[in-house]
Formats: sequence, structure tokens, C-alpha cells
Amino acid sequence: MTTTTDEANVPVAGVAYDAQVLDATLAALREQPIGPAEKGFTALAPLTPADLVERKAGLRTGELTFPLMVLRETALAANVSTMAAWCGERGVVLAPHGKTSMSPEITARQLRAGAWGITAATIGQVRAYAECGVRRILLANQLVDPAGIGWLAAATTADPDLTVYVCVDSTEGVALLDEALRAHAASRPLPVLVEIGVPGRRTGARGHDAAMTVGRAAAAAPMLRVAGATGYEGVLGHGRDEPALAAAAEFCQEVRALGVTLREEGLVDVPDGRLLLSAGGSTYFDVVAQELTGVPLSTVVVRSGGYVTHDEELYGHATPLPTGGRPHELRAALEVWAYVLSRPEPTRALVGAGRRDVPFDVALPSVRAAVGPDGRSRDVEGVRVSALNDQHAFLDLPAEADLAVGDLVRLGLSHPCTAFDKWRLVPVVDEDDRIVEVAHTLF
Repeated sequence: MTTTTDEANVPVAGVAYDAQVLDATLAALREQPIGPAEKGFTALAPLTPADLVERKAGLRTGELTFPLMVLRETALAANVSTMAAWCGERGVVLAPHGKTSMSPEITARQLRAGAWGITAATIGQVRAYAECGVRRILLANQLVDPAGIGWLAAATTADPDLTVYVCVDSTEGVALLDEALRAHAASRPLPVLVEIGVPGRRTGARGHDAAMTVGRAAAAAPMLRVAGATGYEGVLGHGRDEPALAAAAEFCQEVRALGVTLREEGLVDVPDGRLLLSAGGSTYFDVVAQELTGVPLSTVVVRSGGYVTHDEELYGHATPLPTGGRPHELRAALEVWAYVLSRPEPTRALVGAGRRDVPFDVALPSVRAAVGPDGRSRDVEGVRVSALNDQHAFLDLPAEADLAVGDLVRLGLSHPCTAFDKWRLVPVVDEDDRIVEVAHTLF
């Protein structure tokens, strides 16, 4: 895959990924032995992901240990295709945020579905993705680490196909980046996006005038070239009411105005002449597409990441796309399975999955289903997670509930960005709970 085109069929220069390197990475991971220290695989003799797929290992074949986080193949595939189609229909390109999963297998699905590139949050993530074959990476953050800048200078010098965009929001940051690139003898200028922010929130220059000062400094720096403007409207929250949507729209308009002014002043310097405008978390990407498109000779890059697995509690309520089980809608793909370890009181049960296994920064897990050793479903009406310890989930349940020690409980999760970092291996399972792939994470 070498180019991306928009509705005007104007090519976007560069390559999204090196298919040969990506394929080799995935092939190596399929044959990489799984050690007994990996959660879920303690009881297995040494084998590889390819072995698991070949033997049709599953959640209830008696081979795996629990807790275990899994991905649903049908939901994962549907989410990837749904978002790719949505972006294509609106004339925007997608650089999904890689920090969500940091998984080569999941990233490969997104790239093969037409992603423009991958977004990263740290220079470590940039390197991880570059070594997997990704060749267009947007670092949605500032880079002031001399060692990280040194690595980036060497990497882009060694590989002319590797393009990394970096955000700048201060003249000090511009100077640090420029000086370090020159000190490390970078062979070509680094494309940067001038970031505008929200007062009192995260990174980004505070206001149009301050951002323009940064843009002028970046345009004057010998080792930098201004590619466009960016911001992150996700700092405004996850509400979908009218005031929240209006605030997101107003912020995106500021990003757009910044990009237009940068180009009007002659500060934008890109080989293909296209102004890059970028924003888009997983709550307001519809607003981003509406407000940033329409600027002549521009590319709008949406950076949503959570869509790829969706979830039960956060994006299930906040996404602008329909959700559920019907075609062309986002579906929750992540779940954790764990055994009921104890039911010491009529209204209390303890499940063997805790803060080491499930996200809890947005909401506690939800009890979605349970199955007994006999394969029969348990009634989970009124059963809820009320607290977590490191290795335990506390369940409140009706005294008459039939949940028993030894039952397997399926937990729905919130916020996938804080789920994947708790797992190094995540089986992808089909509708029969059989493993069809194993996703690795690179945290």
C-alpha cells in the first residue's frame, strides 16, 4: 500500500506500511513460543499461537487457565470494516491510535482495511510500530527527550519511507527538537503539526495567537517543516448532549482556523502541498469530520482508537456510531472470563479477576453471562461487580442467584486503552469460543 486518496482523488504522499515487514512480523509472532508465565496459558506445554489455532483450543476445552481476556473475532472484524467505511464516506483518513491495543495483529487489520497510518503517544510506541513495518506514524504528543529525538533522527535517516509527524506547542519545544535533530545529523526535516489546546487541560498552545507564534518558530527552524494543525477535542469529556457537541465543534473550528492561517502566512511546507488537519478521539470523531473537512487541498486525519474493540461501559454510550449486534455497527469485542472462587455469603461471591486483569479507571466491569461446569448458563440478573482488589472482583448478587463456585463468569469491560496493557497475549475467539488468532501487545 503506497498512497491514500481523498474524494478529489489527489494522492497523499508516502507509504502507510511495508507489507513485507508487517507480514514477517506477524509470521514470527505466530511461531513465537508461549511460556507458562503468560496469563491463561500456565497449564499448557510450550507451544505457539499457530499450534493453538491448529488444535482448535478454546475457552472451555480444559486447556486454558483463568482469568483470561479475549477478543471476539466477529466484533473485531466488524468494527474495523465499519470505521474504514465511515471514514471513506466522509472524505477523511484514519490513523487509529495505536496506544489502545499496541498489538501488531490488530494494527495489521486496520492498515489492511485502508488506514492512512498509525497514531502513537510516545517515542517508544513509534519505534515499536516502525519495527513492525508501519511507515507513516503520527506522534500525537510533544517530543523533547534528547535520546528519543536521536533515535528518530537515525531511524528516518536510515529509512526514507519512514515518515513521523510530531506535535509542537511551544517555542521552547521547537528549539529543543530542532537542535537535537541537528546534533544527531538528521538527513531531512521533520514534519510537525502545530497543536492548539484547551485552557486548563492537556497539551497545546493556548489560543490562536500563541499557536501561530509556535508555527512561525517551527517554520524558521532548519530541521522542521510545518505540515499542518492539530488538537485533541477528547479533553472536553465524553458527553453527547448539545452543549458538549457544541464545545467540540467550536474547538475543531479553532484547529481548522489555525491550519488555514498557517497556510495563508506561507508557513506550511509539505512536498505534496496538502495541509494536514488532525483531531479525533473516540467520542467526537463525527464532529471532527464535519468541522475539518472542506478546506481546499487538505487531508483530515481522524485518530480514534477505541472503536476497534469498542466496549460495554464508556464508548458504548459515547460513540457517535450505532452500537449493538447488527451489521455496520460497533460491537463490544473485549471480555474477561474468570472463575467464581468463593461464595462465602448468600449475597457475595468472589471472582478471580481484579485490577491486574481488568480496567477500572472509568467504570467497574459488568457481569454479562456465566456458565457452569455442565455447560448450562447461569442467571446473572441482578449480579454486579461492586469492588475490585488486585486479583479479585467482588460480586453483589441476590441470595437466590444460582451462581456457584467453579462457574465461569464473562465480564464486560470499559475503556479498552487501560485493558490491553494488562495482557501480553489476547486470544481472538470465534462464535464457538475457539481460538482463531492470538494478539500480542507491545507495551
